[in-house]
Amino acid sequence: MSKWFIGLMVCFFLSSYVVAQPEVRVGVLKFGTVNWEIDVIKHHQLDKKFQFDLTVMALASKNASAVALQSKAVDIILSDWLWVNRQRFEQRMYTMYPTSMATGGLYVSANSAVKSLADLKGKKVGIAGGAVDKSWLLLQAYSQKKYGLDLKKQAEPTFAVPPLLNRLMLRGDLDAAINFWHYGARLKAAGYKTLVTVPQMLAELGIETKIPLLGWVFDQTWANEHPEAITRFLQASLEAKQILLSSDKEWQRIRPLIKAENEDVFTLLKKDYRAGLLREFGDKEIAASQQVFEILAEQGGSALVGKATALSEGTFWRNNTLDKTSRAKSLQ
Repeated sequence: MSKWFIGLMVCFFLSSYVVAQPEVRVGVLKFGTVNWEIDVIKHHQLDKKFQFDLTVMALASKNASAVALQSKAVDIILSDWLWVNRQRFEQRMYTMYPTSMATGGLYVSANSAVKSLADLKGKKVGIAGGAVDKSWLLLQAYSQKKYGLDLKKQAEPTFAVPPLLNRLMLRGDLDAAINFWHYGARLKAAGYKTLVTVPQMLAELGIETKIPLLGWVFDQTWANEHPEAITRFLQASLEAKQILLSSDKEWQRIRPLIKAENEDVFTLLKKDYRAGLLREFGDKEIAASQQVFEILAEQGGSALVGKATALSEGTFWRNNTLDKTSRAKSLQ
């Protein structure tokens, strides 16, 4: 038997033992800030580093993301834990690895006559996320406790999509507004200030711990069946966040994706993104999230929480490879 033939047979048998890299299919909003992180993963080939194949599907809306996950067109989406919790009470057992904190607040112009929430009586308050927006509900609970003020009745809530809300604020058609964090950064760049921040609202309501808001959401059964795939993806995600946390050069590279209108907007987007990263997550943060759930359920009712009566034990995904120590070490 020739050496050539023996070598060929050895190669054949070795190749039969090569295990294909797991594929991870991620659905992201087409113009969402999550694309910054995905771009970092792709540019630095972190999927190759952590040995998985990343497939990205661009989606048009939050509802489209939910449909894509539920139909198994994708494995992972970015969403909030209240949505996950609601699904679990409908026997759809999704779970979430939290990534970012609840931030932002209520914005007013620098020369506004509104100096406290008590001044909002009869004023127009813009809200970007609809009647069950989490920040709006927290603001209602905060104003009731601190000022005895029912903003739904004593102010004039005005709901609009985020870009329109900013335009209304800049035109002076609104007295105050709650918008998503990257639109809030643009208001700050235009000279607007926060009358009260989400962390201040939470502190007044007895919650000092920094709580999560958004995270990577996936089916619990899928994660149990594909532990390497989810762990490798989350390791790549953490490393991408660390790059964005530490490298100003990287922000210059992805600047075309950010679409900042000017240098001030760019600087604030970078600063606020970094400030919003969740650096710790454990039992303390879960307990605080349960407190927040109770507040939001009281304010938003079934329109927000569905059939959920508490925080499901499996809403947040725990993994020994990616515990609090690993997260803290990654996001220094």
